[in-house]
Order: sequence, then structure tokens, then C-alpha cells
Amino acid sequence: MFKCHVCGSTAAREEFVSEVFTIDGRRVLVEHIPAQVCERCGEATFSRTTTEKVRRLVHGEGRPVRTVPMDVFAMA
Repeated sequence: MFKCHVCGSTAAREEFVSEVFTIDGRRVLVEHIPAQVCERCGEATFSRTTTEKVRRLVHGEGRPVRTVPMDVFAMA
């Protein structure tokens, strides 16, 4: 059963999400990640299997499908 580790809600929906990860100082975007997304706060949670697949992709077992420019903002 799902329980959000941020807000404690038990309501979630299955969704595909995109996440930006920092790997060895560089940013990589991974798209179309299957996730459970909390209905209350929007926090995405990944299964262990999905987490391992993402780890392997970004650490050299996958090849980028494209390259995109990224805007960078700073709060300071």
C-alpha cells in the first residue's frame, strides 16, 4: 500500500514523470519514468526496479536519445 514519505497521504496515481539528476557534476534528464505520484503533495515515488533501471541508464548502460538546452535559475 502506498504511503507518501513527505505528507503521509495514502492516495496516489500511476504516472510517467521526468526527473533531472546530477551525475558527477553534470545534469541529466530522464523522461518517461513510471512512478506513483501522491495525490495530495505531488511527490513522485519510484519502485526499486525502476530506481535500479534509472541508475544503470545514467551511469553508462544507456545512451541519450537526444540533447536539450536547459534554463538555469538561482535563488541567491
